[in-house]
Amino acid sequence: MIDLIWLIPLLPLVGFLVNGLGRNVLPKSLVGVIGSGMVLASFLLSCGVFSVVYAARQAGEAASFTQAIFDWINAGNLHVSLSFLVDPLSAVMLLIVTGIGFLIHVYSIGYMKHDAGFAKFFAFLNLFIFFMLLLVLGSNYIVMFIGWEGVGLCSYLLIGFWFKNSAYASAAKKAFVMNRIGDLGFLIAVFLLFATFGTLEFSGIFPQAANMLVGDTTLLVITLLLFVAATGKSAQIPLFTWLPDAMAGPTPVSALIHAATMVTAGIYMIARSNILFTLSPITLQVVTAIGICTALLAAAIAVTQNDIKKVLAYSTVSQLGYMFLGLGVGAFTGAFFHVITHAFFKALLFLGAGSVIHAMSDEQDMRSMGGLKKQLPVTYLTMLVGTIAIAGIPPLSGFFSKDELLAHAFADNKLLWVLGFIGALFTVFYMFRMLFLTFFGKFRGTAEQASHLHESPATMTIPLIVLAVLAAVGGLLNVPSALGGSQALADFLSPVFADSVAIKGSFHLEHSTEYVLMGISALAAVVMAIIAYRQYVTKNMVPTSDDAPRSLLARLSYRKFYVDELYDALVVRPLNTLSVFLYRIVDNWGIDGIVNGLSRSVGESGRGIRLLQSGNVGFYIFMMVIAIVVLLAYGFFNG
Repeated sequence: MIDLIWLIPLLPLVGFLVNGLGRNVLPKSLVGVIGSGMVLASFLLSCGVFSVVYAARQAGEAASFTQAIFDWINAGNLHVSLSFLVDPLSAVMLLIVTGIGFLIHVYSIGYMKHDAGFAKFFAFLNLFIFFMLLLVLGSNYIVMFIGWEGVGLCSYLLIGFWFKNSAYASAAKKAFVMNRIGDLGFLIAVFLLFATFGTLEFSGIFPQAANMLVGDTTLLVITLLLFVAATGKSAQIPLFTWLPDAMAGPTPVSALIHAATMVTAGIYMIARSNILFTLSPITLQVVTAIGICTALLAAAIAVTQNDIKKVLAYSTVSQLGYMFLGLGVGAFTGAFFHVITHAFFKALLFLGAGSVIHAMSDEQDMRSMGGLKKQLPVTYLTMLVGTIAIAGIPPLSGFFSKDELLAHAFADNKLLWVLGFIGALFTVFYMFRMLFLTFFGKFRGTAEQASHLHESPATMTIPLIVLAVLAAVGGLLNVPSALGGSQALADFLSPVFADSVAIKGSFHLEHSTEYVLMGISALAAVVMAIIAYRQYVTKNMVPTSDDAPRSLLARLSYRKFYVDELYDALVVRPLNTLSVFLYRIVDNWGIDGIVNGLSRSVGESGRGIRLLQSGNVGFYIFMMVIAIVVLLAYGFFNG
């Protein structure tokens, strides 16, 4: 089965080529089958590969397999091959990318069936899956970087899919530019990695790094640059504002790229490079600080948003912050565990939001919804599961993964636990606020919208049901020993993080302390859900219009703490002013002035000199005499 690894990314690429080239001739039904079928085939192959890795781990082996496809770059000391690495970390990511990707492809058949760009949309989705698989499977930083850049390109194409809307096109450009800022950090880090280790293969870098001193300056610079790349791709402060705007794309795009896969690429890259970060304590402190600040800021913003997709977008940013918090305190398994559970419940919530928007004739404002649970029973029940899961209420998946992150934070620094706990309370409140405003109370939309309310077709509801089941039971992957579990995921991934554990030491917290932390977290989550219920169901409080008076904190939250305005004032406008100055003064008056001045001087001199060519023989003789007199005078005075 390992010999067939190359087929896993190849099949989605074939789907991209077939649907892309045949977009004007293939019927929609066939396009959907091809696009979804290729990803399903990759998922089945990924299951086979995972079974091989799992069997090897059960036998006590490290379970790391490398397959070289061909030599790619040979220049001096630089040797790069297109090769794939399958180990416990990449095996799990394969299942997430292809499994969640397949469900979203099936969902898209129903969601996009009336769109004129149906085939192009599926082609772009397949291309995204191809690049994401390259990123996950690459055995060196160059292949990872190709996948990294590829998913950025596909993100641009899919966010701006409805490019005739100028706001959507601007959102796509914003995502592309902000990701490029982070990608520059990745590229410089790759140069430094090669200069330091003489190779870009993981198998060559990590063993060498394990023998270096903790706090090595070169590793500090490399890891900080890699973290800059991660902040761009995984939407952390200061490069997070592109993600909420990226909701301009079709809802399946939000679920696939901005909830389940692409935004977790930064988490995967740091987890893959864990030994480098473990040897750089300063970088880990930076990761921790940025992670917890992002989690709190995004959660505070989400509390007052009225666009259902914007709530989920800021929720994604916040949950990514929790993952970075886990990475920063050395909880690599915990962070990756949250990646898995987040993929389940956030993909479910985004697709559920898409089902609501589909029923509401493209309305996304929750103030125009309400009372939808009767008309959309499947959507309501599945989104209820997703909401409970992300809220961290036991026994659903989010409880286990978030509890593990907060437990590690508590062991590292009590203040981090307090801040993480506050962010978790925000999460519970804004998620149940979204659920109650959407599905409870009276319908607040128009009569025309009310007449078209209906449950989504099976192609959309079946993926919701599957994801709801996964969101409910996903926590069983890594039940802590305090609850009688075996921490199966931690044991499965242990070879990937073995060197980091050897340096930092293993995590330990008394079971009694864990019980207290779990109890506080679960009880607080239930209390916050009740508070949200009293406010938005019992009291039927609906957010006011945009221009209504608000408290200072509510206004700051609703205006997203004016971060976009701050960036506009500090970055966008100064750069625009500089570009106008360079265009008008340096380019027009300077460069163009010199070039155009030279051309004008040549033209004017030519027009003057051509007057000497009069065709008059007497004039020519006169000029010859003048020339002779000048030469004689020059010779006389010079002598």
